Amino acid sequence: MDNPSHQDQSHRVWKTRRLLTRARVWIALVIILAGGAYGWSSYRRGNNFSNLASQAVWQTLERSNLDIVVLERGSLESQSNIDLVCEVEDVRKDNINGTTVLWMIPNGASVQEGDLVLELDSNPMQEALDEQVLYTENALAEKIQAEANLKNQVTMNTTAQAEAELLVKLAELELEMYIDKENGTQKLAVDANKRRIDDVNNEILSAQATMELRREEHRGIQSLFKLGYANRNEVRRIELTYLQAEGLFAAKLNQLQTELSTLKKMQVYEQRKELLGLEGKVATAKRSLEQVLRNNEARLAQVQALMRAKDESLKKEEERLARYRSQLEKCKVYAPQSGMVAYPNNRSMEVREGVPVIFRQKLLSIPNLDAMQVETRIHESALDQVRPGLQVRVTVDAFPQKSYRGTVKSVAVLPEQNSWSGNDTKVYQTIINIDESVAGLKPGMTAVSEIMVQSIPDVLTVPIHAILEKDAKKFVLVRDDSNRLIPKQVELGEANDTRVQVISGVDEGESVAINAQDLATAVFDEKPSSDSNI
Repeated sequence: MDNPSHQDQSHRVWKTRRLLTRARVWIALVIILAGGAYGWSSYRRGNNFSNLASQAVWQTLERSNLDIVVLERGSLESQSNIDLVCEVEDVRKDNINGTTVLWMIPNGASVQEGDLVLELDSNPMQEALDEQVLYTENALAEKIQAEANLKNQVTMNTTAQAEAELLVKLAELELEMYIDKENGTQKLAVDANKRRIDDVNNEILSAQATMELRREEHRGIQSLFKLGYANRNEVRRIELTYLQAEGLFAAKLNQLQTELSTLKKMQVYEQRKELLGLEGKVATAKRSLEQVLRNNEARLAQVQALMRAKDESLKKEEERLARYRSQLEKCKVYAPQSGMVAYPNNRSMEVREGVPVIFRQKLLSIPNLDAMQVETRIHESALDQVRPGLQVRVTVDAFPQKSYRGTVKSVAVLPEQNSWSGNDTKVYQTIINIDESVAGLKPGMTAVSEIMVQSIPDVLTVPIHAILEKDAKKFVLVRDDSNRLIPKQVELGEANDTRVQVISGVDEGESVAINAQDLATAVFDEKPSSDSNI
């Protein structure tokens, strides 16, 4: 079987010390009991009980505060231990080569907040950044062109819609103008035709009167011709004039018939035809407007989609550009707080100059040495006594002359799994904050924590070595009026590592022997007097 590791040995030593510390009270009681047994057998050898009082070391009982503590050992660590990881991505995207460490501050060096602690090779990231600048500029140019196309499309849509709406209004106005019963186009045309009919009727009457006049002239000239008062030429001229008047009259009658037919056609056919044409023109203009609106919407949606695509493309390129710039800045690692630099000791993930590190690999940690805490483990038997907020006195093995004020920060809810002890003993991780600034303390140092579980004020206490036990009863040694050493049965209460509370059996001001175990032999072998409590 392999030898146990150094860590396992340290754990065993730590546990042994802790168990020994816990058992000091019980060991003392066992020693007392053993001393009493020894004294009981030694009585048979004839010790002189009357001289025991002079051999006792006396202490007067006084009231005082009894502090109940839980004593545990643990190790120091920083309250603020910040781990720094590699935040530079592998620009080659293979996650194998990583980024080379150019420079690093020595391990264990003290740093201030903002100090440069490690620098990575930034050349690959700088090249990627330069390429990304070009991609971003191209994306910006495409977005600007898309914005111009969008504005142009909006203008064209507005113009096309305005033209279509104008055509609708003109068609509606033309229709309205035609069907207006007072001043409409059709009404004016009919009225004009009627006026022409009236004119023709007047002209017919005039032509008829002229024809009658010419007829009378023709009759008169013929009478004169028969009488010999007119020649043939005058007769022919009058005949011609009559024929002309007669022809004019017939023409006016024909014109009247034409105008009447025209009026009927205008009122019956042309009105319906024109009305259908104008209504169709309005409907066509409205459908053209709807088509223009749909076309505008489709073209605008296409341009907007292209605009959004270019905008998203630009955002992606800008995000990559910002990330590359951020990555370039992260090639230099600065201390986020003051403290000490500690590099990981994992050989498989070693951090040193010239060695590449991968994304998210731990580079170093910086514990703040001004604020420390103790990591310890509470045995399950004391778990119900320890709670967050209790005051703690902390001492460090390296500086035993100095103590620090502390407070219980947290107690684990579940016990630790796979305990190194290999048995069923359960311990619970407990963190204790040191509440004052420290100097010279390092992580990993051994610390002893005295957790102040309870402070009982104004009680009688005796040293734990002053307690004797016989037949499951507890006794202390006092002097009677004859200066004889006698045991008194007492009822005990709470106890710490050195003193125990006396509830009853002795009074304040009495003296008790604090070296009781040395005197127990003679005391318990001596026959009890009449006032003995045995």
